[in-house]
Amino acid sequence: MSSIQIKICGITNAADARVCAELRADMVGLNFYVESARYIKPEAARDIVQAMPPNVQCVGVFVDEMAREIRRAAKAAGIRSVQLHGKISPDSCQELARDFRVIRALCTNERFHPANVSAFSNCDILLDAHHPTLHGGTGRLCDWSAARATLPFARFLILSGGLNAQNVRRAIATVAPHAVDVCSGIESAPGVKDHVAIRDFIAAVRAAERSLHTTSA
Repeated sequence: MSSIQIKICGITNAADARVCAELRADMVGLNFYVESARYIKPEAARDIVQAMPPNVQCVGVFVDEMAREIRRAAKAAGIRSVQLHGKISPDSCQELARDFRVIRALCTNERFHPANVSAFSNCDILLDAHHPTLHGGTGRLCDWSAARATLPFARFLILSGGLNAQNVRRAIATVAPHAVDVCSGIESAPGVKDHVAIRDFIAAVRAAERSLHTTSA
């Protein structure tokens, strides 16, 4: 079994990003949605991107954006990975996937069906909890049973939604995702990361990973 990747989302400053890199997170998320409490301008995000080592992937987070605007912001920030929330078609995702790693974010609401992710075959899939007005960072858990059922239809599945050091081990045991994503669960305030909480979260993921290895051996 490969290592479970870890994404720390909602990074707003270089100090937090450096801690994520030092603790061996695999991805950091930079939120380019202007209505988010964790919003960062793409031009400001470029300093964070340039400070990251090659083994840490910087992901730009977008909500309801047109492909041309996603490309503009990605160029300004210097990123090669985009996470797309809201209303964006499979065709637009496929077009962007020619030049970027595309993570299509979906919520496990009453309309969600695991097989529907097959429409985004060129994308990795991130599953998050449903919220009527917010797109991520809500602290709500997504439907883990629906996430587990999505595995056969997704080339790479990222589990998000309300994860923290206390529940991520159970989440991994239940879903067996390829990666986990955390935001509010490691914050002292929106956009302000708690470095001890980041360390504890990553340690919990690695403990869960070792447990899975032991179980499957």
